[in-house]
Amino acid sequence: MTQPATTLTAAFQRTAERYPHNLALSTSDGSVRITWRQYAARVEKLAAGFAGLGVRRGDTVGIMLTNRPDFHLVDTAALHAGATPFSIYNTLAPEQIAHLFSNAGNRVVVCEEQFLGQLQAAAAAAETAVEHVICVDGAPEGTISLAELEAAAEDDFDFARSWQAVQPEDVLTIIYTSGTTGPPKGVELTHINLLAELESTTAIVPISAQDSVISYLPDAHIANRWGAHYNSMVTGMQIVTLADMKQMVSVLPAIRPTFFGAVPQVWYRLKAGIEAQVAAEKSLVRKRLAEWAFGVGRRRARLLSDGTPEPTALRVQHAVAEKLVLSAIRARLGLDRVRFAATGAAAIDPEALEFVLGLGLPVCELWGMSEVSCAATVNPPNAIRIGTVGTALSNVELRLADDGELLVRGPLVMKGYRNEPEKTAETIDADGWLHTGDIASIDGDGYVRIVDRKKELMINASGKNMSPANIEGTVKVSCPLVGSVVAIGDDRPYVVALLTLDPDAVTAYAQQQGIADASPATLADDPGVRAAIEQGMKEANARLARVEQIKKFAILPEVWEPGGDEVTPTMKLKRKPIAAKYAKQIEELYASAK
Repeated sequence: MTQPATTLTAAFQRTAERYPHNLALSTSDGSVRITWRQYAARVEKLAAGFAGLGVRRGDTVGIMLTNRPDFHLVDTAALHAGATPFSIYNTLAPEQIAHLFSNAGNRVVVCEEQFLGQLQAAAAAAETAVEHVICVDGAPEGTISLAELEAAAEDDFDFARSWQAVQPEDVLTIIYTSGTTGPPKGVELTHINLLAELESTTAIVPISAQDSVISYLPDAHIANRWGAHYNSMVTGMQIVTLADMKQMVSVLPAIRPTFFGAVPQVWYRLKAGIEAQVAAEKSLVRKRLAEWAFGVGRRRARLLSDGTPEPTALRVQHAVAEKLVLSAIRARLGLDRVRFAATGAAAIDPEALEFVLGLGLPVCELWGMSEVSCAATVNPPNAIRIGTVGTALSNVELRLADDGELLVRGPLVMKGYRNEPEKTAETIDADGWLHTGDIASIDGDGYVRIVDRKKELMINASGKNMSPANIEGTVKVSCPLVGSVVAIGDDRPYVVALLTLDPDAVTAYAQQQGIADASPATLADDPGVRAAIEQGMKEANARLARVEQIKKFAILPEVWEPGGDEVTPTMKLKRKPIAAKYAKQIEELYASAK
């Protein structure tokens, strides 16, 4: 029996040898197609090039790229040179990138030409001198191309000796946290950490070289590195890169992945899009048939979630709904081959999850964080419980602290925060328990429910504890036109909210209404938009406890871009900066509600 690989470099070499002619990497339009043999050959040349630039074991290499095959080539090559590659969110400002460079200490960075200005400004301000900038799509002044990198190879570079010298305890990558409360911390993850993560997740859903995944989330986020990059290196799963997420709807039917991961907002948009198409259906028969099929699917999903036996009548109805409606919708979406779909990064509204499960999509809510190598709990595909984030992975221990904080221990817990021993000690106690900052409950079957972030619980003027995330998720699923929402109510008599519009949703609305200017700045004052959101807010409030209900809201005439003042690159709300920036609007909401 073959012994499991102990490093990702060994895993990559084994996979490349096993599937030399299989497709490993491709672009969504098919213009670039790379087999495992070609992948391995390029990695060897690029690793030799890194060595020629002086990159040695333990050094760091920064990467700032969109989702493209070059990322996988460069990152894997850096690993084989013994280095630790890390990715940079494309939306970061130069001063933020400078902080990463100072912390990582990298002398080499790989980028696209479009990011060169940001990187040069960052390099000038960083404490560590960046000596080499490698550009994957050209060779502007002051950079070297990938071809020139390969030409810089050391004559006596021993490739096999280099990757075989990599040890399980070596730092595989650094994941820089989103930084909702301060500068990002560098989460150091080792080969041991990620191999433990992969072992436990593939035990739940086995992955093979026949599987495929779309890489569209930032590679600076642990979800994409785990779900696509590292998973592929171990299993041979094909990666299809998509540089522009806005093209997802058009490319999915052509790619038809078997694995698909998304944040809740993607599922909300999918639900809203399907419901809008049905609402616009001119044939009353087809419209009623679709609505009936959705209802059947949702009832079945809820029964399965609750562990209630499925009545024979419902089983028959579902077979009809599947044949006439549901299978066709999955095929039209390009999700008909999906064996496993994940939702994470934030809690998904139970109603939205029930809807997509009702479509026949095996969407499993999971929970994790960078500090635990991605996921620590997952809903098993054959035992999904709506409203939970599943059960602990096989090599994960969970327990609750006295205040309800979820604690995690196991081989997938990070090595620590780079160059920040005090913060590491604050997060991982002497017994190895990682303090997650999430308040949770665990039922008798081991299913975990996340209540909220420990530091984000909202306490109103009457002392009532509330989850802003729960309120915000309910609003999002009830108001398809809404992009971002932040609930405010700490030390206040009631809850109010700030909303922004979803650019794609309001563009579709404008086209339907014949409005020429579809910008959120204009439509924030549109009476029709206001009326639609008010109706959605009524529906949301009907699903919330009285104390949680939103009494007043303001529609802001702007879009909160990832990495901006209001949200992190992974779209987590920066609550304190939002409260400070929009203090006037918040006070006006409370004044007008009196």
